[in-house]
Formats: sequence, structure tokens, C-alpha cells
Amino acid sequence: MNDGASNGADINRVILESSCDALGIAMLVCSRDDTILFASRTMLQYFPVPSEILMPGTRLRDFLGAVYDTGVRPGTVPESSRRRTNREEWIAEHMALHWRERYESIERAGRTRWVSMRKRRLSSGMGILSIIDVSDQKKRDEQLQTDLERVELTEQILDAQPNPICVKDRNLNYIAVNKAFCLIHDQPQDAILGRSAWDLVESELAERFEQSDRLVLETGKPHSQAEHIVRADGSDLWVLTRKYRVGMPGRHFVVSCMNDVTDIAVWYQNSGEPSLEGGLQIRDYSIFAAAQNFYDPFRALNVQQLVEAGSMIETLPARGLRVLLATADRLLEERLVTRLRGSGLDACAVRDANELDAFCLAVDEAGLKLDILLLDTAFPERQKIGSTWRDSPIVPVSAEQDGAAVLTEVFRVCSERGSVAAPLQSEWSLSFEAEEIAPPPPASQVDVLVAEDNQINQFVFTQILEGLGVSHRIAANGREAVELWHELQPSLVLMDVSMPVMNGFDATVAIRSAEKARGQKTPIIGVTAQALEIDLQQCKASGMDDHIMKPVSPDMIEAVLRKFMPVKAIRTAG
Repeated sequence: MNDGASNGADINRVILESSCDALGIAMLVCSRDDTILFASRTMLQYFPVPSEILMPGTRLRDFLGAVYDTGVRPGTVPESSRRRTNREEWIAEHMALHWRERYESIERAGRTRWVSMRKRRLSSGMGILSIIDVSDQKKRDEQLQTDLERVELTEQILDAQPNPICVKDRNLNYIAVNKAFCLIHDQPQDAILGRSAWDLVESELAERFEQSDRLVLETGKPHSQAEHIVRADGSDLWVLTRKYRVGMPGRHFVVSCMNDVTDIAVWYQNSGEPSLEGGLQIRDYSIFAAAQNFYDPFRALNVQQLVEAGSMIETLPARGLRVLLATADRLLEERLVTRLRGSGLDACAVRDANELDAFCLAVDEAGLKLDILLLDTAFPERQKIGSTWRDSPIVPVSAEQDGAAVLTEVFRVCSERGSVAAPLQSEWSLSFEAEEIAPPPPASQVDVLVAEDNQINQFVFTQILEGLGVSHRIAANGREAVELWHELQPSLVLMDVSMPVMNGFDATVAIRSAEKARGQKTPIIGVTAQALEIDLQQCKASGMDDHIMKPVSPDMIEAVLRKFMPVKAIRTAG
């Protein structure tokens, strides 16, 4: 019987040592009686025990005791730890772990080192322990976790900002947006991320946004632009949009921050000194470029309430009614006046009894008529006004009342009185010009001429007009609209104000000039995407008879037809 080592034992040991060095692994192999059969030299890199403790034949218990004595044992930090683990308990615990069939863990060994320990007990009783340094991976994981926490904190900070903020990549797709940005679109974050401005706004605006974004990406120069946005709820948002380039070369991003300057835009001085108590009034629209308009007044109406109040078609002639709101609540004023104007009513507000008296006096002197008075239930001297007021119906309103409910009540009062709306005028200018009585136009070859460059909007107009049984033609730009007007002599023109080649204002001026020589006048209705005062003033100055705002609806178009088309065309539409 030969009790010595086999001739290949040294060769196997050399192979194991070389493999451990090459793989960066420390390995310990023990027999079924827990004596060491093999321990690689790399084990000393992890546990500074005496080298003889790793010799074959050493008991596993003695090896664990030596590891404990060094203080560099897995799971402890001797420099900072105040708790001293009992030596025998620690050895017994790890002996039990060595007898598990499988055991894996990542533990700290020293102050800055992390090791991955894998233990296996084979069916033959032989135990194998492998140790790998995973400090770098652990640091990366910790850094990743820190980065994720930092990103989460950054997102929370951005969402808490009242200013809309968005980030676009090199393809100008949205990769980050905060809650304020989602609110103006009235869309969830998931519906915006990954999309571009072309998916959210009209093509003309998307093209303008893309030009400034590309300029910032290419040059790195910040871009700023004063803009007017109409939120999905119909309220105005006046912002100063600033765009910056961030990131590394080859991975640049565009960050857009819309600084809310609404209070400044509507802040004006009443008597020489700035005072918010003086009131709110836009002083200069020209500094703001038209931006998004997400408000659809017809979609915002409570359809059920309108059904209860009567037919929507019958109440649409209420568009253009002169409505006065008497309230001292600025928030209520801003919300209701914006909603009323967005629905086609001529609305403004007074804030106390003196303003109300002065306003009524000015209206009487101008020979105008106030159709409805909206009286805030919290208005000063409300009882006195209610008992002495005789000029027009009074509709009580409150701060808690929804704008749709107020519109419904206005429509109901209008329907009961059988009122016919006066021609829409310019925001209570108190100087309404008499309408020109034009001679009957020559026979028209088409009922309605639509000037619209957007193909989707062209389709919408076509569907609506065909559904109403009205003949029509589409012009893709202002110049074509003028040419088709000369050729077809339409009964009505729906003129988009923003078009290529020639815009709607210039086209209207050209048509009005030609009409002077022919002695005729065609109703021209401006179609605007924004409710900017400057646009409305341009509509009137160019010679347009009225205006409607996108998105258009069948009820909106039918109301225009009833108001402006000749009797023959109305019967055709009916």
C-alpha cells in the first residue's frame, strides 16, 4: 500500500495555482474531515494569515481561527466596528456554512474591499471555497444606485417647478418633460415622450420650433422667445421660452424652459405707479410670438348640460353677445372672461360698483346694449345692484362654479329671450362701426371658398361642409384664394390667417380692393389658431367680417352659415 502522493499531484497543484492566478480567484479545497487539501497563494491577498496555515493537512477550523485573528474577516470593518464578534461563534457559524451544499454571498472584507464567496459541498464530501474580488463592480453598482437616486430627485425637483420644462435629443424627440409641460398639453407624460413637436402642434409652429432647436444644437448659442400659449383648459399662459444646449460632443440635448411671465405680461399701471390692484390688462401683444393653442371650447362644453338647456344649434347665435362680469375675484375674472371669449362671446369685467356705474354710462353714451350681466354672489353691494338693475338679465355666478355651467346658463337665458347676437365687435371698444350695406353680389358659382394650407384641416372642412350640403372649393394658400374668389365669386370665404405664399390678411386686403371696383362685398371669416388680441385686430383691420378659432366644429360652421350666407345658401345648407 502506497501512502505517498501520486506522481501527478504536484502537476495538478501547479495547474490549479496557475489557473487561480490567471482568473484572479482564490481557492480553498478541503476534505470530508475538514482538513485543507489545497489552498492557492492568492488566498493571502484576501486574508493575511501565516503561509503555513494554508499547507495541506491544516484543519479548516484552524484556518478560520487565523482569519478571525487577522481582523480582516468577511462582513466586518475592524477600523470602525465597535462590536466584537465572539471568536468561537464566528468559527462555528462559518463551519456550518462550509457544510451547506451551496452558499453564495457578497461580503465586505476590510474597509474598501468587497468579495464574492461561493461555497460548494460535493456529494463525495469534498468542500470547495472560491473568492473573487468584486470591489470595482460593487462601486459601479453603488454609483449606479446613486445616479438613479439623483435622477429621481432631479425629476421630483423638475416636477415641482411651476415653469414647463422639456428636453429633446438630437432627433428633436422629447426625452424628458415635467408635469407643468404635460399640463399645458393636457396629456400624460407617456403620451409625449418619444414624440416630436410635429405630433403635438400644428405644422407651422412645429417647423418654427425645430428651426430654433436646430440652431441651438448646431451653434450652442442660447435662444429666447416670448410666446403666448393657450392651455387645454382655455387659460392664457405668457412665457419667455429659453433654449440651451447641454451634454457632450456627439451627445447634445436641447433643454427648453418656459418661464411663466403671465403676471408681468398682464401687469399694468393704473395711475402712474405699478399696482396689481389697478386691474389686469394686456398692454403689448407684439412681443409675444404665437405658440401652442390646445383649447377646444366646443369640446370643453358640458354636452349634457347643453342638451338639458336646449338644442346647441339654437343657442349658437349667442356667440357675439355682450356679457359683463362683475366680480372682485381676480381668479374668477381671469377664468370666466377667458372662457367666455374663447366661446365667441364679447366679454369683459368690472371690479366694484363705481366701475360698473362708469361702464354702464359709457355704454349708454355709445348707444350700445349690454345683453347679460354676470354678477358674482360675493360682489360688494350685490343686493343693491340686484334690486335696481333693469338693463339686462342678471345671471349669478360664484367662484366654485364651472365655466361650462356659466356658458350653459348664458345660452339658456339667450334661448328663452329669443335674442339674436349682435355682430362680434372688438373687446368692448365702445365704438362699433355701422355695417356697410352692400349691393347684392352676382350669382355665385360656389357657396363657400375655404383658404387652408393644412391638409388635415382641409379634410375637416370638406367633411363638415359636405355634411351640411354646402358646395365649396379649397385654396391651399392666400394667392390661390384670391384667384378662386375672382373666378368663382363665392357667397362666403373661410380664410385661414396663416398660410404660405400669401397670408390670410393680405389675401383679404386684395379681395376688398377688388370689391371696390365691382361694387360688391363677400363675407370673409378669419380662421385663427390663437386667441391673440393682435390677430383679432389684424382680422378687423384687413376687412374680415368675423373670426372663428380652430379646431372648428360642425356647429361652429353652421352658425357662421346662418349668420352670413344668403337665404338661398341657408336653405341649401338646411
